[in-house]
Amino acid sequence: MVSIPQLNLHTMRKLLIVSVAMFGFGFALVPFYKKICEVTGVNRLFKPDDIANTQIESARTVTIEFDSNLRSALPWTFKPLQTNVQIHPGELTTIIYEIRNNSDRAITGQAIPSYGPQLAQQYFKKIDCFCFTQQTLQPGESRRMPVVFVIESGLPAEVNTITLSYSFFEVEGAARKAG
Repeated sequence: MVSIPQLNLHTMRKLLIVSVAMFGFGFALVPFYKKICEVTGVNRLFKPDDIANTQIESARTVTIEFDSNLRSALPWTFKPLQTNVQIHPGELTTIIYEIRNNSDRAITGQAIPSYGPQLAQQYFKKIDCFCFTQQTLQPGESRRMPVVFVIESGLPAEVNTITLSYSFFEVEGAARKAG
């Protein structure tokens, strides 16, 4: 007959062997996963130099003009650092807007974009934009905010200039909740 301490020792050895085997299996999965991804072409990693954007229309140039407005007597200064850029459709572009709270209180605002001509909106694809979220600025705080976008290559040929305009509105009560 086997005693209880011997059974416990035997069970502990089995659990230790299973734990070590599971740990080893976890490490073995990493190279196995990488090999499967390499063979199937899934999750391939590229160096930036290896990637060429074949969607850029290098023969065509579009001028993008930037505008800024403040609504509801918002005590901010708001402007693009560049008033315009010339880009090729399909080209990834980043521009910066600068904003400053000139008041003595925290204020939350939300930017709403508009486009001219209006049909340009369906070809103007923003990847990153401060307009996606509300912005809370503390008294005297200033911030530089990027807009990362691409103009799709399907933009009609007669559209050579697009105006992107942002209007900032105060979000009433939001700064008090955030503070």
